[in-house]
Amino acid sequence: MTAGGGSVLRPGDWVTFDDGEHQVVALAGTAVRLRSTAGAESVVLASYLMAAPDFAVTGAEPLPEMEPFGLLETLPEPARAAAVEWQRHVVEVETGLPPGAEPGTPVRPEYDPATRSLTERMRAKAAELDVSLRTVEGKRSRYLKQGLWGLVDQRTTRQWEATGRADARLVAAIREVLDGETNVSTGTRSRLIRRVVKAVEAAHGEGVVPLPSTRTLYKLIDALATGRHAFGSAVTRRQTANRPTGPFTPTFADRPGEQVQIDSTPLDVMVVLDSGVTGRADLTIAVDVATRTICAAVLRPVGTKAVDASLLLARMLVPEPMRPGWSERLRMAASRMPHRQLLGIDARMEQAAAKPVIVPDTVVIDGGKVFISDTFIRACERLGISVQRARPRTPTDKGIVEATFSAINTLFCQHLAGYTGRDVTRRGEKVEQAAVWTIPELQDLLEEWLLAGWQMRPHDALRDPFRPGKAMSPNDKYASLVAAAGYLPLVLRGQDYLELLPVAWRAINDYGIRIGHRTYDAPELGPWRRQHSGHAAKKGLWEVHYDPYDLSRVFVRTTGGWITARWVHLPLVNAPFADFTWDHARRLAAAAGLDDANEAAVARVLDTLLTRAEHGPDIRTARVIARTRTAAALPAPAATPETENTPDPEPDSAPSAEVVPFGVFDAHAAERWL
Repeated sequence: MTAGGGSVLRPGDWVTFDDGEHQVVALAGTAVRLRSTAGAESVVLASYLMAAPDFAVTGAEPLPEMEPFGLLETLPEPARAAAVEWQRHVVEVETGLPPGAEPGTPVRPEYDPATRSLTERMRAKAAELDVSLRTVEGKRSRYLKQGLWGLVDQRTTRQWEATGRADARLVAAIREVLDGETNVSTGTRSRLIRRVVKAVEAAHGEGVVPLPSTRTLYKLIDALATGRHAFGSAVTRRQTANRPTGPFTPTFADRPGEQVQIDSTPLDVMVVLDSGVTGRADLTIAVDVATRTICAAVLRPVGTKAVDASLLLARMLVPEPMRPGWSERLRMAASRMPHRQLLGIDARMEQAAAKPVIVPDTVVIDGGKVFISDTFIRACERLGISVQRARPRTPTDKGIVEATFSAINTLFCQHLAGYTGRDVTRRGEKVEQAAVWTIPELQDLLEEWLLAGWQMRPHDALRDPFRPGKAMSPNDKYASLVAAAGYLPLVLRGQDYLELLPVAWRAINDYGIRIGHRTYDAPELGPWRRQHSGHAAKKGLWEVHYDPYDLSRVFVRTTGGWITARWVHLPLVNAPFADFTWDHARRLAAAAGLDDANEAAVARVLDTLLTRAEHGPDIRTARVIARTRTAAALPAPAATPETENTPDPEPDSAPSAEVVPFGVFDAHAAERWL
């Protein structure tokens, strides 16, 4: 940098560096050789030299400042035109020609740099514009330092306080009252003004703080309430106030399963409950941060119970089986996922749908009782999964799963019969009457949509950093991360799944085990009948696991291993059923004057109920049958090694239908697929 104000550092220049004066002796590439006033020489990198806090070129004018191009666009047109006009005059004083002059344009004699000095040229311009010489000198100086921005009338760029000249005590009172409106019902501005006046008088006395007119107060309140939604939706106001003051930090994950976020929310769809009435269902999902894969989704009526989170976790850790009626394009073999490699690891992938199996390292949950239950926490501890609690009232800690709920409502729920909209202002007429889907039917629809409408759909948050213009689908992202991270999913086996099922402690009697007015028995229970289990804390009762989606059998833990006990009246039922089907059959038996505790009677009613479904009886019964038929479409289970010796029904008994577990997961499907 030369003394003339150029932008080049040359040998011979003097610079201030390291609290001393140095002369530039030589330049070699990015290195600068310096000689201090004491004669000591040193060599430093140019980047280090110029980045030093005290670096400056001695005797040189400061570098010109860049014009704030964005602010220039905000100027009023008259102010901008005036600055451009002054630029034309200043450039003519400097060079003799105005900016944009055509080649060959003659220079006016009074502005010719060859014959007139700078001072003479400035005097000529002052005379031409009828201003003082000092005005022209000031304009030229500011133009050299700031460019066009230095010629702008600064009065047009002043920023005024939103509160104007209002008393500071009044402004403070308005802010305080606005803060107090966060958690109360929405009111009008007149109510707020009344509360402000009361607050000012209580704090400073009546008549001490001058109050402007009502119209001015309205303007002042509108200025201070900007962004608060003080007079709009109360929900939006609370959500806005709950946002963190710092910047939003996105959640990153470099490999599948590094972080999985779990949460529940009511779905914006009216469904038909097992009682025949309509209501909403709770949706519990687990979302993988790295791939945005919805690892598992469970629907339950009214409220999610602790068992749901355990079943959700179990379903995450097993391949999703193909269902009858699903398109072959939904198979994993037809997707871009590394099917061949995964098939070599687990044979169940052969019949799996196109949804990756993701084993989480960490799950992020909120304070809901479903997630902090002993059932869920123990399951995570056993599987080596770290459980991280989100901070109270901080939805941004699990913002990805929160956003996923909104996407499900937009992409899936709004196309369903019985869609309610996200609030009452968006709800149609007689939505309850439009509800036709039961929870099991809706569960099946949701699972198919997750494969076709979510896993294969490009997601805006899944973009390759080297190709940001192209969005990737969750399946594509999974395939790319598997190749990059070498991810190897170790999935659950059938026996592991039994540990996640709900537990009931029962005695093993001569007739078997009774759970919910149902009796379960098996020949293998013979040595354990009327015996003490050895669990003193449970008074000798035995540990019985059951699947709430398949009530046809239970699983008893003994010292010799697991024993599968079937429902003794299962041969009377020629179709699979679930807990809601059984409860409905009991109600019909009671209405018919039968003993609803008599299992044989209830079993016959249940058989009649399922038979009449072929002809479409009353609506309520048809709804229950439709829900049960949904279970029949699921894959059938296979016996575990411990229960393969369970005898078949006697030849002279009624033939037993192939029982299919209902709902989320088949406890024995893992063994069958191997």
